[in-house]
Amino acid sequence: MEYGHAPVLLNECIEGLQIKPDGIYVDGTLGRGGHSVEIAKRLTTGRLIGIDRDMTAIREAGERLAPYGDRFTAVHGNFSELRELLAGLGIEKADGMLFDLGVSSPQLDDSERGFSYMNDAPLDMRMDKSQGLTAWNVVNEWPEDELRRALFEYGEERYSHRIAAEIVKRRERGPINTTFELVDAVKSAMPAAALREKQHPAKRTFQGIRIAVNDELNSIALMLGDAANMLNPGGRLCVISFHSLEDRLVKNAIHAREKGCTCPPDFPVCVCGFRQTLRSVSRKPITPEKDELESNPRSRSAKLRVAERV
Repeated sequence: MEYGHAPVLLNECIEGLQIKPDGIYVDGTLGRGGHSVEIAKRLTTGRLIGIDRDMTAIREAGERLAPYGDRFTAVHGNFSELRELLAGLGIEKADGMLFDLGVSSPQLDDSERGFSYMNDAPLDMRMDKSQGLTAWNVVNEWPEDELRRALFEYGEERYSHRIAAEIVKRRERGPINTTFELVDAVKSAMPAAALREKQHPAKRTFQGIRIAVNDELNSIALMLGDAANMLNPGGRLCVISFHSLEDRLVKNAIHAREKGCTCPPDFPVCVCGFRQTLRSVSRKPITPEKDELESNPRSRSAKLRVAERV
């Protein structure tokens, strides 16, 4: 997912995709092309489509994958528009799709993007810098109840009420403009015991605001629906998530398509018409091995789920 950074669970993704040299593959979160390079290497007459919301990623990945010529096409867009983006390229079905959810290391390391609570920067957090809504808008303009809901539902922050109230109190004196100003508000709202926890006190708040800014959960749900329907029989879907909310969404989406029929158990015959479309390759998520954890600490929360189209 990063140029200059190790792509997470690389070997596991390549193994999961079961790449055919003449197949059509989609890297729906192109990033800096780390996963895409390894896919492209394995293609001969096949084709790889890389999608990303971030124009910086599109540009850098395009440079990195230039040696693969006709095998690779980069597309600027949101993977929630998967069907439309592929239709624009004349593609109806694919043999494999990979999605690496969350924020890439280059986005975190670019302090001006405002994703990190470890660097002071303007409140931005947009994955697509051409979109209008920013973290500043969420923090300074959303009503307290909407802000609290974003922190609780998207950030899974148990102190969401206290943090939202503190943010609203502070912004009455003037706007909260930077990431460190937001971190200070979060810290002042949390009890002392919470500040002593191993996890950074602002991690969940930043997660919740980032997801709200980029409408990530809705985008993931739309993507999963299209991906399940657009795979050829035997095609593989690989999804890497980085927190429990994402992983639960992916797991449930795969499970629903494994289950198929939604009729009550006492119905003698199926009347709903739904059929199984996916089969989990592994019942439990795949996590990084010890070597990867040591070389890339950011991979520690990564979980990969692999499913096959039936």
